[in-house]
Amino acid sequence: MRKVFILTIGMFALGFDAYVVAGLLPEIGATYKISDSQSGQAVSAFTLCYALAAPIFATVLAGKPVRKILVMALAVFSIGNGASALAQNFPMLLVARAIAGIGAGLYSPLAAAASVSIVSEQKRGRALGMTLGGMSMGTVIGVPLGLITAEHIGWKGTLWCITAIGIIAMMGIITRFPNFPTEAPPSLRQRLAMITDRRVSATVGITFVASIASLGLYTYIAPILQNLEGIHNVTPYLWAWGIGGVIGSFSIGTLIDRTGRPALLMAWILAILAFSMFSLPSALKFPVLAFLPFVLWGAVGWASLAPQQHVLLRSQPKHGAAAVALNSSANYLGGAIGSMFGGIVLFAGLTPSYFPFVAGCLVLVAFLGQLGILSKNKIVLKVD
Repeated sequence: MRKVFILTIGMFALGFDAYVVAGLLPEIGATYKISDSQSGQAVSAFTLCYALAAPIFATVLAGKPVRKILVMALAVFSIGNGASALAQNFPMLLVARAIAGIGAGLYSPLAAAASVSIVSEQKRGRALGMTLGGMSMGTVIGVPLGLITAEHIGWKGTLWCITAIGIIAMMGIITRFPNFPTEAPPSLRQRLAMITDRRVSATVGITFVASIASLGLYTYIAPILQNLEGIHNVTPYLWAWGIGGVIGSFSIGTLIDRTGRPALLMAWILAILAFSMFSLPSALKFPVLAFLPFVLWGAVGWASLAPQQHVLLRSQPKHGAAAVALNSSANYLGGAIGSMFGGIVLFAGLTPSYFPFVAGCLVLVAFLGQLGILSKNKIVLKVD
């Protein structure tokens, strides 16, 4: 598991970068004199390129040494963050965020697939949970500290910190991680078969819908809190969300290994996620309950990726990296669409206070879809 920890450091940098920008949107908007709906597209640029990079590079670079690809991915990621800190205008920032997203999209799915390749089958769930836990740790530790750093040296200083962490992770992989080839890329026929496989498409579809709600809502958490209860300091709420994320990320792997039923766990995750979103506006009115929806949201939001990846690795054992990349792509494509859609409706005049309700409804759709998957699996088992 020590080698998995090396991958976790890189995931920490990704989690820090992917989620701290949402908290920095007011400062970014003030720097470039743009609105919340415009500054939110800095998140969209990162997540959209993350989504597009994951499946493309999983195929193009398959068969190449894992260590070399991981190092290259973190190099691109670090260059993108450094360029973000140096951006003189908002269009330059969007381009730099896109570059960082490409590096993240290359690193994340390969790191997840590599983590299960270097452990025994009995520890795969824990390896996935630990790897994804690196991203949640980047959120629970990195995001609040990044916001505090931004208060003292500006939001660009926070991006320089992320750049430094990415370089540290890159050096760790160069010196500590084993060098072995990735699996051969699937042929066009195999890739089409994988995408059209009902279990794969259903699993990826659930991930896509849930991420539109969860990541899209997170992007605009600052204006949502301000609009609902006049809350300007988002840091405590991001702490709560991140702490929940750490709990969910590091516990879900053990739950998967013990139950052996990731699809059922996913149904419970979606139910709790919907509850947290619907209850968020009401809970904010009571200081004792205000942070509970954020803890639940963070816990199940972060826990949701591991069961889905576990299902895909089981259904596509020969092309695990490609399947995980497809799911990762769906996750961040959903986040990009959620961010873009949120910016559009803000520009159209819809108040942010409606966002939790809309997001909760989307999660309910994903929950019903997951129940359909479970019922079909039961029918198949009975027939067999």
